[in-house]
Amino acid sequence: MEGTVYKSTGSWYTVISDDGATFSCRIKGKFRTQSITSTNPVAVGDRVRIAVEKDNTEGIITEIFPRKNYIVRKSVNLSKQIHILAANVDVAFLMVTLNNPVTYPAFIDRFLATAEAFEVDVILLFNKEDTYTDAELEKLRALTSIYQKIGYTCLEISALYGQQVDAVKGLMKDKVCVLSGHSGVGKSTLVNALVPGLKLKTAEISEHHQQGQHTTTFAEMHTLDFGAKIIDTPGIRGFGMIDFQKEELGDYFREFFALKDQCKFNNCLHVDEPKCAIKAAVESGEIAPSRYKSYLQMLEDESTNYRTDVAT
Repeated sequence: MEGTVYKSTGSWYTVISDDGATFSCRIKGKFRTQSITSTNPVAVGDRVRIAVEKDNTEGIITEIFPRKNYIVRKSVNLSKQIHILAANVDVAFLMVTLNNPVTYPAFIDRFLATAEAFEVDVILLFNKEDTYTDAELEKLRALTSIYQKIGYTCLEISALYGQQVDAVKGLMKDKVCVLSGHSGVGKSTLVNALVPGLKLKTAEISEHHQQGQHTTTFAEMHTLDFGAKIIDTPGIRGFGMIDFQKEELGDYFREFFALKDQCKFNNCLHVDEPKCAIKAAVESGEIAPSRYKSYLQMLEDESTNYRTDVAT
């Protein structure tokens, strides 16, 4: 029997079969001993084959079908493993807030680069616009301008008050979507605004640390009544970059990739090399300095514990 993984709790997986039946499943023992580099061999969104047992309510996942794509982050422990946030997605929605909590450009750029590497489209949702001062709104517009210029769709929304929720619905319709971002940016609030009947748990921001409290503990897919499927993921604080060849990193920055053939050297790292088109574009204002700064940080940093929820 074949189906799709809708929820992962670490050891048990909720699988909905192609005919609509729901099963609680474990993974077959061989998956635990194979050379799997991810902390979770099975991810929400995976297509799997299961063997049903115990009165047709439980089963064993016997096969994971090849993924068309997936989006990952480096594990924030020292294991150097990756954690798959979601598999087989059509689009990832990254929720961003200027405060309560702060989403720094370094986090946005790492997420975008990772998504580019795994061929996942990203839409940026700038949430809580109803809470911002005029100065903060000006900062928000400057930030959205950077990402719109390089081809990313950006929406300014208020999940709490339903602003632009219909526009988000239109972008999600008939797609498998993953919703990601720091804890407290409003992911569960947005899902509740999209489909009020789900009533996902939400929580206030910690006043002491100005960080979100984890309300989504495990990744879970929800089928929405307007034809979309959305994978709600736990909030991310640290986002370590995937393993990469340094010469390839620039390819995951769209505006760098568009100019790299103008660099003097084919293997230009855009750091100290002469006649570098990327550095020239930064100096002329064609490439945003914040994007170049993120690129340099990612190029230099090989730690699995890189934190992007702090100012850099």
